[in-house]
Amino acid sequence: MSGHSKWATTKRQKAVVDAKRGALFTKIGNQIAIAARAGTDPAMNPSLAVVLEKARLANMPKANIERAIARVADKNASALIEETYEAYGPGGVGIIIEVATDNKNRTMPEVRHTLEKNGGRMAEPGSVMFQFNRKGVIFTKSKGDELMMTALDAGAEDVAEEDDGTTIYTASTDLMKVRNALVEAGTEIDSAELQYVATNNVPVNDEVGAKLEKLLDAVDDLDDVVAVHTNAD
Repeated sequence: MSGHSKWATTKRQKAVVDAKRGALFTKIGNQIAIAARAGTDPAMNPSLAVVLEKARLANMPKANIERAIARVADKNASALIEETYEAYGPGGVGIIIEVATDNKNRTMPEVRHTLEKNGGRMAEPGSVMFQFNRKGVIFTKSKGDELMMTALDAGAEDVAEEDDGTTIYTASTDLMKVRNALVEAGTEIDSAELQYVATNNVPVNDEVGAKLEKLLDAVDDLDDVVAVHTNAD
């Protein structure tokens, strides 16, 4: 497993600001509405369980969650669709952009314009995606051998201890199983979600890194974008 990208740490810090202004709640609400189409019971719908965990960790109000789930039964609500775009940023790094939109004819031009304005460009489908795998990613500020063994015994694929905590990687289908085992062992979880994880990270210097962070922030701030992933280190 490649090392955790610096953008992941930046996203964790940025999420606090996003939650305060409500942007994060809107993004998570869209994810809930999409996941709930496969069933509104998280015990029977693993995808919904993952997003509800994300909502809980973001301290999303219960009323917001209920409204998002209710969109499934609301015939007048705009239909949301999931799209995944591939792009290149400064330094040739790969970028995966997940969106939830009710109008992709609006969203794709917005994403394209934002990329081009900040030194990036859209890529052909498949030209970037092969550099990533879909994984469960859990982050906790806790560290130590006991944590690592608990995670691995529960089925985690890899555990990476970092300066600010520990990142645990799982198969996409094992995310909640590993998360639950950690919680039962007394570990406080800071985030648990599905991500596109790079198979190999691309080193960037400070100049390119600053340009890339500006681009990623701009894309992440778009209303329809729910997640941004990169292979930059």
